[in-house]
Amino acid sequence: MTRKGPIFASVTALALLASGVVAASALGDRPQDAQPAPSPTADLNRQPAPPAQPVPPEPEPEAEPAPAQPVPITPPAPVIVIAETPADEDEAAGEEAGEEVRKRAAAPTEPPPPPGRRQRRRVAVVEAVDKITAERMRFEVEVGGRPVRFHKTLIFTARACEVSAPDELIGDSIAYLEVSIQPRGVLQPSDPRQIFRGWMFASAPAVNGLQHPIYDAWVVGCKA
Repeated sequence: MTRKGPIFASVTALALLASGVVAASALGDRPQDAQPAPSPTADLNRQPAPPAQPVPPEPEPEAEPAPAQPVPITPPAPVIVIAETPADEDEAAGEEAGEEVRKRAAAPTEPPPPPGRRQRRRVAVVEAVDKITAERMRFEVEVGGRPVRFHKTLIFTARACEVSAPDELIGDSIAYLEVSIQPRGVLQPSDPRQIFRGWMFASAPAVNGLQHPIYDAWVVGCKA
């Protein structure tokens, strides 16, 4: 009896420790609820405008007074000069122009510089809306992190988020998202069902957006 007591206590402690690790791992994989992201323009709108500075009056220009009677002005007759170029000068100019063109064509052309690489970011900023209740929220999804649940139904997972390279003509934010839906209000919830997977463009939400009769979602930007 003396040996069974410590052995039983050790087995019980190991079982509790293993169950705690499994529970912590399961909680870490569960989606977290979406939290509203701060708007970058809200703080700027709350700042008071600087007081207007008085503008000093402009000094009046100094000029001579206008004459009492109008002064007639007669424009001079135009002079037309016709320049005559000898035929040999025209031929020499044509040969020089042709030689310049041939030199430019024979000169080696430099290869264009390589295109710039897009910069990756750590957080994707997503905005979603419920078209029935008009509930709208802007929230953040960490790339490779925990999924984020919107309206207790949509589950967002970010795989990548990039911004345009400096040499691109249009600045844009692009994110690769996976969106799943899980019905709520059931006794035994089923596994999430994926309804979207692909790249979303902040500059053109309609190019490859979420197609759903109740929800709309699109990428707003990327954060470091």
